[in-house]
Amino acid sequence: MSKTSTKPLQRFALNGPAMGSRWTALLYAREAVDTAPLQAALRAVVETVETQMSTWRPESDLMRLNAAPVGASVEVPGGLMMVLEKSLEIGRASGGAFDIGVGDLVGAWGFGAQAGRVDLDAAKVTRTPAIAALELDPARWRVRKTAHVALDLSGIAKGFGVDQMGAVLDCFGITAWLVGIDGEMRAKGGKPDGTAWTVALEEPEPGVRKVRGVIALNDQAVATSGDYRHFVEQDGTRTAHTMHPVQGGPVRNRVTSVTVVAETCMEADAWATALLVLGEVTGPLIARAKGLSALFILRDRDGYSEEGVGPAFEG
Repeated sequence: MSKTSTKPLQRFALNGPAMGSRWTALLYAREAVDTAPLQAALRAVVETVETQMSTWRPESDLMRLNAAPVGASVEVPGGLMMVLEKSLEIGRASGGAFDIGVGDLVGAWGFGAQAGRVDLDAAKVTRTPAIAALELDPARWRVRKTAHVALDLSGIAKGFGVDQMGAVLDCFGITAWLVGIDGEMRAKGGKPDGTAWTVALEEPEPGVRKVRGVIALNDQAVATSGDYRHFVEQDGTRTAHTMHPVQGGPVRNRVTSVTVVAETCMEADAWATALLVLGEVTGPLIARAKGLSALFILRDRDGYSEEGVGPAFEG
C-alpha cells in the first residue's frame, strides 16, 4: 500500500527575463520535484506572449496587425485574440479610459520602442479609439481594422502573461504558487504554515524602492499602474508613460498610482491603467460602480494620501 509523503513542502524560486523586466515564480512542492522542465515551460509561455504582443519586436503578431491595411482580415493567435477581447471589454466598461489604440501617442511622447524621440506634432493627429477601430471574429481568429489604429498592449499584456504562468504551474500540479512579471502578481493557495501570500506595495517615489504597505493575496491577482517608474523629463517636468486617450497626451492628475486586486492579473492590469487615467474623482466612482477593489495614492502638497475602494482595501 502506498503512503502519502509526510515530508514538508519545499520552497522553490525560479526567474528569468521578460518584457524588459523579469518574471518570477515562488512555489511550494515536494523535495523531489524537477524544476528544469517547469523553468523551461514558464520561459516558453512568457516568450510566446512577447512573440504575439510585443511592440518592441517588429515581427510580433501585434505589429503584423498594426501594419495591416484598413479593411484587411488578419488571422491572429489565440492568446492575442483573448487579450484583444478583454481590452475592448474593459475599454467599453471604463468609458474609453482604457484604450489599446494609443500606440501613436506612446511613440509621439518618446516612450515604447520610440523611446527618446519626441514628436508632439504626431500626437495631434486625430485618432480613432480601439473600441471603434477593431472588429473581432473570435470564432475564426480574425481581426479587421475599420480605421487606422496603432495598438499598444503594455497596459494588459504583462497581466495576461502572469495568468499564463499560473496556468503552467497548474498543469504541473503545483497548488501553492505566487507568480509575477514586474509589479503584476497572481497567487494561488497559501504557504505551508497557512498564511497567505503577501506582496509589497511600493512608495510612489522615482528611483526609490521602499515598502509602503503589504497586500495579502488569497487566490487573487494584483497590479499597479503609476507615474513614478517610467517617465521622461521635459523642461523640468516629469511626464509619465500612461497616455490619456481623450486628452491626447500623458495623464496629468493627482493620482500617482492605482493598485487593483482582481480575480485575474489581466483584469487587474487593465483596470489599474483605466483608473489612473480616470483620476482622483471619477476613478473611485467607477471602481465602486464596477465592484472593483482599488487603492488610489494621491499627491498632496506635503506628501501622499490614500483612498481605498472595495473589500481588499476598505475596513
